Amino acid sequence: MTSTLLALGAHPDDAEISMGGTLARMVKEGWRVEVCDLTNGEPTPRGSPETRAQEAALAAEILGLHRRVTLTLPNRYLMDSVENRQCVAEVIREVRPELVFAHYWEDAHPDHVQAAQLSEAARFYAKLTKTELRGEPWYPRRIVHFVGSHYRLHVRPSFMLDVSDTFPQKLRAVAAYESQFGLGQKGGLTILEALDHLNAYYGRLAGVAHAEPFVMREELGLRSLDALL
Repeated sequence: MTSTLLALGAHPDDAEISMGGTLARMVKEGWRVEVCDLTNGEPTPRGSPETRAQEAALAAEILGLHRRVTLTLPNRYLMDSVENRQCVAEVIREVRPELVFAHYWEDAHPDHVQAAQLSEAARFYAKLTKTELRGEPWYPRRIVHFVGSHYRLHVRPSFMLDVSDTFPQKLRAVAAYESQFGLGQKGGLTILEALDHLNAYYGRLAGVAHAEPFVMREELGLRSLDALL
């Protein structure tokens, strides 16, 4: 039976930046991989809803995602409300993932903080019975938090996944968001260079070329020591 992964990002590009290598790797390993953007990311200083949608579709194609859904929750004003919990819970019920990935809970961006809380609550709501929620109850086995904080902090990961083989794919997916990152502009460290440094750092800790860090509130168990690098 095919395993399913659902990544919940506050905006288009959040999942790619934080775990694009993981998304691509799991696709190659035969998982069904879906991304749900909670907002369309607009308005922003550059871009438009149409541009963002085209960029998100291109990034999804590069990573090989099976599906990408963009909800209509408000960018900049995303909140962990009961209504929004129900909305995201219905996505979880439809996708029925074994694993849900969501934002890390410490972040300078209010949307990211709210997205972390909203995703955790929606996971719980998705299993409720005697409710008006669409779909059959479903409770993902684990919720894992990807790290893409606007704070300059060192997050101690629960684990790091080797994405050495799919890291170039991740960079191409992030580069698809040209309207947001101005990759044609000169000066400063581009996001692609920053990601190379960051994922190489975590790769160094894991003993590989590039790795992506993840945090879990719960303790993590292994079925086999073969999983250790």
